[in-house]
Amino acid sequence: MAIQRQSLREQIETEIMNRVGAGEFDMGESINEVTLSAELGVSRTPLREALISLSQQGVITRISGKGFRWAPISERDFAEAVQIIAALECLALELSPADELNAIAPRVMDAAKAFTATEALAEEVNSHDDDFHELLLSKCPNRRLLETIASHKVALRRYEKFFVGAKDRVERAATEHSAIAKALIEKDLTAAKAALTANWLNSTSRIGKAMANKDDSRARV
Repeated sequence: MAIQRQSLREQIETEIMNRVGAGEFDMGESINEVTLSAELGVSRTPLREALISLSQQGVITRISGKGFRWAPISERDFAEAVQIIAALECLALELSPADELNAIAPRVMDAAKAFTATEALAEEVNSHDDDFHELLLSKCPNRRLLETIASHKVALRRYEKFFVGAKDRVERAATEHSAIAKALIEKDLTAAKAALTANWLNSTSRIGKAMANKDDSRARV
């Protein structure tokens, strides 16, 4: 097994995302780089590199001449990001050679059936969902497109981390994944893209429910 080593920038990004998930930052507020670098115990240079990277992924907003601020969180922002990812993943399916897509269709169905619980821990759901979509797009030859998709997904992670704890039990989208796989097996690319789009768009209502539950819990404190 290959050992993967994170660069300092990547370590800082990971730590920042963990802190975002823990609710340590106020989304929409300006970032004090001096304070943050002291808290993380790193110099300004790698911190700025991490902030620039996260700004490219939509987690942070870069303001010309004024530094950075945390990108605001809202259901609309999530919905718009999901629309982009859905369109890009459909494009990745279109670009995948038909014979190679047909060849992995049974594996995609196996992946859809491998985790059929209607409810599970959020960390398990997210991990399985990542594996499913990675397999689904694995035959796309456009590396830049896949990198762009991965980058946009990072921005969504802050919603998962901020509103859904790793140990929270959440609803599964097992039937949605099966619909995608069934269409691939039937060699119906149009239906597969429609099912894939529905899978992504339906996540908007799921995260909206999580956001509402989070707001309710805070109001009761």
